Amino acid sequence: MRAAKKAGVKRFVLTSAFGAVGMGTKKTTPYTEEDWTVLNDTVAPYQKSKTISEKSAWDFIKNEGEGMELSVINPTAVAGPVLADDFSHSIQNIKQMLEGEMKGCPKIISGYVDVRDVADLHFRAMTLPQANGQRFIAASGKGLSLLDVANTLRDSLGEKASKVPTRELPNWIIKLIALFNPKLKTVVPLLGMVKHASSEKAIKMLGWKPRPANEAILATANSLFEMNLIK
Repeated sequence: MRAAKKAGVKRFVLTSAFGAVGMGTKKTTPYTEEDWTVLNDTVAPYQKSKTISEKSAWDFIKNEGEGMELSVINPTAVAGPVLADDFSHSIQNIKQMLEGEMKGCPKIISGYVDVRDVADLHFRAMTLPQANGQRFIAASGKGLSLLDVANTLRDSLGEKASKVPTRELPNWIIKLIALFNPKLKTVVPLLGMVKHASSEKAIKMLGWKPRPANEAILATANSLFEMNLIK
């Protein structure tokens, strides 16, 4: 941000995450941009880093910005077409389902959004005057469980989704398997998580129109097949 300021940048758009909004707390209503992650023992290092870095960005604007503007995008789980074999954890979950590596779905509910709509929201946050000084959650509709994601794949992909799991696993089973499988250790703190998020602010203030989450999930799967990334 100091480099941007030195270069004369007018507005800085920060890619933060929902991890800076809705972790360390529980809500029955959707999370909004007014919410912040509460840093406690349940918050994983990734979400902790997103929270600390975003707060630091707002502090910089307040204390050192000298007129430079800031807008922040807080995406939920990002899906959509992949461009290469280097992709996010959200995509990895879908890949594991399609390959049969995920035998059952952990009980986790979170928001999803298409990467193309995340890019569009960044553009709007960069160019529209009203976006200055604002955070924007990027999510499409209500949160989906991993089982919802699996059902979407099976309902639409036919034989290609023959290995996709059909049931949720009890939390205790996931915790037990995580003792022997390092990949699952990061999942344990998320078990039972219900994280619905509202994008009403981005829709109303910036005219953002995200495509349905199911479309993003299927775009992920189809691109993985097209790029021969499914074993």
